[in-house]
Amino acid sequence: MPLLEICELKTHFPIRAGVLQRVAATVKAVDGVSFAIEPGATVGLVGESGCGKSTLGKTILRLIDPTAGRILFEGTELTHLGQRQLRPLRRNMQMIFQDPYGSLNGRMTVDQIVGEGLRVHRLCPARQVPSRVAELLRAVGLEPRYASRYPHEFSGGQRQRIGIARALAVQPRLMIADEPVSALDVSVQAQIINLLQDLQREFGLTYLFIAHDLAVVEHISSRILVMYLGRIVEAAAARALYRVPLHPYTQALVSAIPRLQKTGAERIVLPGDVPSPVRPPSGCPFHPRCRLAEERCRQEVPALRELQPGHWAACHLARV
Repeated sequence: MPLLEICELKTHFPIRAGVLQRVAATVKAVDGVSFAIEPGATVGLVGESGCGKSTLGKTILRLIDPTAGRILFEGTELTHLGQRQLRPLRRNMQMIFQDPYGSLNGRMTVDQIVGEGLRVHRLCPARQVPSRVAELLRAVGLEPRYASRYPHEFSGGQRQRIGIARALAVQPRLMIADEPVSALDVSVQAQIINLLQDLQREFGLTYLFIAHDLAVVEHISSRILVMYLGRIVEAAAARALYRVPLHPYTQALVSAIPRLQKTGAERIVLPGDVPSPVRPPSGCPFHPRCRLAEERCRQEVPALRELQPGHWAACHLARV
């Protein structure tokens, strides 16, 4: 049974205008997404900024309420649960946030930040919290003597390690990493990714790893989902997706990955920006930027089709 299963999930935000605050339009941030994550797997979710990746992650954790669809965690549907019913389940699902500076409370010490989950969920007696915090800091590569310091005394990479320790404190099974390395230097990015892999092996974690760069998720993910304008446009095992991307959007993303050796592959430059989710294009949402678009693409929304075993693409023109 999948650890996490998402079925036709939608998250729409109304735009209100006028004195009466009537709904003038709707932002379709997530628009009919379905996928599953097996226990112990790492699924990468990639796409340009504004495609709905972070909104999807927050919706899965019910930090944002979904408009429609289903969220199942270990077979339990979370979609319509109230906050009181969700509270005991939140232990199993944690988030690592993108901003290591804004995601930590500057008025709290590291001991208070990392130990907060232990105290709220009563996972250990109060006298044992400091020792447990020390264990968590060691697990993420920080010295326990840092526990009395405040977030402003740390570098960006160290702050992200504190955020990881905080998420790890409640012994989750699923961790959603929302662009956890995008705000860090390249050398520090590699350290954090290696740390996440080590923690996964040690604690049996399952990851949904969100990033805007395919190069970042290339080595950590077992399966990759490519998202564009609120929809999944391609899904495949990581090796298959990098070797033979089927969707034109994925082909452009893969062509932009820096390589030490020349491969002879053409660099595909996409014109324009991601269209507005308030007024998405008719037909295929990618057709205004697609070099292969035909008349059918402008009129008919492509279904997500399985073109090879385990390799899905939402493109009328995709062929194996």
